[in-house]
Amino acid sequence: MIESIRIAAGPGRVPDARQLPPLTLALIGDTVCDLYARIRLTDECARAPHELHLAASRYVCAAGQAAAFRRIESMLTQEELAVYRRGRNAHSGTMPKNASSADYHVATGLEALVGWLFLAGCDERLGELMQLILQNEE
Repeated sequence: MIESIRIAAGPGRVPDARQLPPLTLALIGDTVCDLYARIRLTDECARAPHELHLAASRYVCAAGQAAAFRRIESMLTQEELAVYRRGRNAHSGTMPKNASSADYHVATGLEALVGWLFLAGCDERLGELMQLILQNEE
């Protein structure tokens, strides 16, 4: 899946992830998280588009991403934690009305980490973490 996205982007179009602002990484990471969630849910069972959207929303909302971060935090490298902290500490100037400030900042940090892994080409690590992020909380 990730390989196809890289081919579509073309050579030289993917920027150096280390040089991007944390909120740009989070924007990319949000999209990557959403794509992984939708593909996973589609693979699990056939759903109507609206049902798929609602199910995916549970994974990509601030509370869901904050819970997911807590599941993977102990597995992150120092470099990954540094990227997460850059994203968590970034100030966007906006806040979703249905999210706590704490969850929103943790979710932004997680999205920045996912965006960084994607743009850095760390596909295997990204897949490993996304599998854990998308685990059901039972």
